[in-house]
Formats: sequence, C-alpha cells, structure tokens
Amino acid sequence: MGFRLFFYNVEVEAELDAWPVGLRARFRALTVRMEQYGPNLGMPHTRALGNGLFEIRAKAEEGIGRAFFCTMVGRKIVILHSFIKKTDKTPKRQLEIALTRLKEVITHEL
Repeated sequence: MGFRLFFYNVEVEAELDAWPVGLRARFRALTVRMEQYGPNLGMPHTRALGNGLFEIRAKAEEGIGRAFFCTMVGRKIVILHSFIKKTDKTPKRQLEIALTRLKEVITHEL
C-alpha cells in the first residue's frame, strides 16, 4: 500500500493549479513518486525542515516552486502551503504559514 496525497484545503490546491505548466508537471511527477515510494525522496527533490515539516523542491524552466508538507499516521501526505520562489532564500512569511497549518493538522489529528 502506498501513500495518499491530501491538500490542507481547496485554496492550497488552487495555488498549485495556478503554477506555470512546467512547474506543475514537475510537482506532479514528484508527488506521484512520493505516493509510490514514500515522502523522503531526498535532495534535490524533498528536504526535511525539522519539527515534522518538509518541502517539495520543484524546478522547471518557468522558475522554482516550493510546497511544504507533513506526513500523518495512515500513510498520508498533507500539502500545507505552496509558493513560487522569487529569491534565493525562502521568505519567512511562507514558512510561518506552513508551520501554523502544520500545528493545526497535528492538533486535529490527535
């Protein structure tokens, strides 16, 4: 049995649907692999950020996209937040959004 992918809410799914087509395709290819083999694909595809938060690192001709996710009991992968990178460093606000959502998911799961 593989992993199942979920979105935090419909807005997160809509954010990803708004990504340029090349980035969306790369993101989907990575998530298909995660569903099959598990969420830890390793660098440069996924990276652990600590405290149960991870990121999917999608790169295509159109730019760089990041999606934060967590894993839950029952082999679930929950996409918490996504954005298109415009700078080398991940903006603090983007990380704060993901951490807030991570806390909510953990609280409701227990």
